[in-house]
Formats: sequence, C-alpha cells, structure tokens
Amino acid sequence: MDYLKILCDLIAMDTSVPPGNNYARVVDYLEPLFQKAGFETRKVVIPSSEAEGREGRVNLVCHRRIEGKSRLIFYAHIDVVPAQGWQAFEPRIENGKIFGRGAADMKGAILALLMALHRLKDHDLSYDVSVMVTTDEEYSQASQLRYLSQFLQPLKGAYIFDLDSSFGYVSIAGLGALQMDIRVMGKSVHSGLSHLGENAVEKTIRIADALMRLKEQVIQRKSRVPAHPDTGLDRMVARLNINMVHGGLKVNIIPDECVVSVDRRLIPEENLADARKEIIEAISQVKDVRWEIVREFSIPTIPPCDDPITDKLDRILREVTGKGGKYGEMGSGDLANIVVNEWGGKEFGLGVIRPDNNIHGANEFVYQKDIEDLADIIYYFLTG
Repeated sequence: MDYLKILCDLIAMDTSVPPGNNYARVVDYLEPLFQKAGFETRKVVIPSSEAEGREGRVNLVCHRRIEGKSRLIFYAHIDVVPAQGWQAFEPRIENGKIFGRGAADMKGAILALLMALHRLKDHDLSYDVSVMVTTDEEYSQASQLRYLSQFLQPLKGAYIFDLDSSFGYVSIAGLGALQMDIRVMGKSVHSGLSHLGENAVEKTIRIADALMRLKEQVIQRKSRVPAHPDTGLDRMVARLNINMVHGGLKVNIIPDECVVSVDRRLIPEENLADARKEIIEAISQVKDVRWEIVREFSIPTIPPCDDPITDKLDRILREVTGKGGKYGEMGSGDLANIVVNEWGGKEFGLGVIRPDNNIHGANEFVYQKDIEDLADIIYYFLTG
C-alpha cells in the first residue's frame, strides 16, 4: 500500500469549509482502507437538522470491538480551511515534506492512524477501539458530534484520542473560546454632509480602542498548565483579538453600520460568564455609541486531563522520538467540551501539527517523519 499516495489523494480532494463539499467522496475513499485493517465500518449521514442546516455531512465510524477492555475512540476530521494564492489542492513532496491544504491539519494524522491499524490487523489490541472521522471541525460541529454519539456507545468513561493535535508532546488541555460580532450603528448621509449623519466606522474605532485596552489586561493572564516551548510560551496564555472589521458601502457615503468581530480565548482557569461580562463592560464605557451583539459563539473551558493514560502515551512518545512532555494547546475546538461535559469521557491528544507547518496558511505542510513516528506511537500504544 502506497501511504504517501493515500495522503496525496486525500489532500487533492478539496474539503474546504465553507462550503464543505467532497465529504462523501473522502469517506468513500477511506472506508475500504479501514475495512482492510480489520474494522467494521459505517457511513453516517448527518441530518441537516443536526448540522445547522448544512447538507452533505457524511461521517465515518469504524469499530474493532473487544469486550471487557477499556474503551478508546480515535477522533479525526476531514474538513480543512479554505485556501487562496497557492496550489493548495495539488500536493507535492519535497525534502521529506508533504505540501497541501490539510497535510498537517489533519489528513496526515489520519494516514498515521491507518498505517498503525494496518500493522495491527493480526495483533491483539489493548483497548476496545473505535474511530470517528468527522466533518466541519473548522466551522462548528458540536451538534454533529452529539448526533454521532449514538454510533459510538458506550461513551461514559471512554478515552478519546484526539489526532487533531500537535506533534512532540501529549496535549492535555485547550483554550475555551468566546466569539462575538458587535454591530455598531450610525446614520448614512453624503460624506460632504457628515455633520448630519453618524459615522459607524469611526465609532467602531472607539469600540476597538476599548477592546484593545482590555486586551492588555487579558494577555497578562497565564495558566498553571505549561505550553510547549515550540510555541514561544512557558504557559498557556489568555487571548483577545479583533480579527475582522466590516463596514462602509462607498468612499463618499457615511457608513450606517460597521461590524467588529472579537475572538476571546480562555485559559482553563477562566470561565465564559466572566469573559463575556468584561467585554460588555469595556464597550459599554464608550459614550455616544449605539451597538448590539449580532452573533455569539462559545466553547467552555475544560480542566486539564491528568489521567494515567496520558503518562503512558508520553512514555511511548519519548521512546519513539527521544522527546515528550504533557502540555496545553493554544487552540480550541468543540470536541473536549462534548467529551468531558456531555459524554463523561476523557480527552487527550497527539497529532502531526508543528508551529512551523503553517496550518491555515499558505504552503501548509507536514513532515513525513512525523507521520511515520505517530504511526509507531499508535502501534505501541494499542499493543500495550
């Protein structure tokens, strides 16, 4: 089996979200590969009502059930973020690197899992193993995970091995998230008669100034959970970023509205209610500005996973690569909240993502050696 060809084939199938096309095509490609590894498979079509109205969400569930052993479920997703300005879906291999959108985030980790499972086809496993291959992680997938849970039972007490993680250390925590779109209202008039209107863009600058003052306080907050040295941080750090501003119709028209989008990331010691309150208080202090929150999305913070299984994974990681450790990720996702708060499980992770892989950016790539090492790690992890 040509594993590099498999990864190149996966990268070439554009699963950017939005719009989220080609999911069924990827699942059809992956299903026989899991079957050849000795797994029973099931394609799960997520109803649009469980995918926020989106169609074509096809997931894959695979099982190699062993009664009486601890429940272990591997998590993966096949969607990627959109790409512009480079040949993102024409994979290429250069000097031990595989380039293409999704190479590191996270189709390379799916390949590593397949490599390990094929080697284990005729071996006894240490766990009651399942795999879930999901969609829309890069958008919003909480409702889809809830629907998928019926095909993964039992879940209470299960271990969830998140392959959408960094390489080089065991991920034991992630950031919570609070995203808000704040619409600032004005009054539209001819630019020459601006004294008769209200400039929503200029008022938004004042809102942004208040948020930037709050940001100076937020980024001083550090978690007790360490961050991997590759991040340039010693511990997980809270974040507040203004990532989008949309306003104005034409250069000679006073804009009647402007929307500013705030992305707040919370360390495990913080909570959503306090984070939301301080943002509202900060912008409420700006006088003579009318605003409203038009969209809000949140992911709660989760305590770090301190189960002994993370020590086991760390030992194997060190044996294979010579390095290891347990750290918090400077990212967020729906999975941990669903696993811990709704399924009653325990979530931890190891993948093939490194800071220099430029995930979500141009010329994303993955190291071939990292894929091979992760395959070895999973092999030893599943055989005890």
